[in-house]
Amino acid sequence: MGKDKNPRRVADNEAMAKLRMLRTSPQKLNLVAQLIRGKKVDKALSDLTFSKKRISDDVKKCLQSAIANAENNHNLDVDDLIVAEAYVGKNLTMKRGRPRARGRFGKIVKPFSELTIKVRQVQAEEQA
Repeated sequence: MGKDKNPRRVADNEAMAKLRMLRTSPQKLNLVAQLIRGKKVDKALSDLTFSKKRISDDVKKCLQSAIANAENNHNLDVDDLIVAEAYVGKNLTMKRGRPRARGRFGKIVKPFSELTIKVRQVQAEEQA
C-alpha cells in the first residue's frame, strides 16, 4: 500500500539543480548562464571562479549542487559531465519608491530571478 514513486523530471543520464530567489535581474543572470552553456563542468567551474560578475558565485554554487546531485543521487561520472542546459526565469519583483521633485514619486523595482542548471553525462567520443 502507499503511493507510487514520482517519475523523474530528467533523463537517466542527467541531473538538475535549481536556485530560486536570486537577487538580480534575469537579464544580468542570463549573461552568466550563457557563459557556461554546453561546456564541460570543470571548465565551467573555472570560468565562474574567475568571472567578475557578482552573481557568478551563486551560479557556481548551483552548478556544484547539480554536480553533487549527479554523483550522489544518480551515480553519474563527474569527469564526463557537461552543462546541458542553463536557463533563467523571472521571480517576484519588489516595488519600492523614492520621493522626487514637485511631489512626484520615482518607482524603483528590485527584481528576483531563478536559475535551473541541468548536467548531462556524455561519452568521450561524443564530446569532440
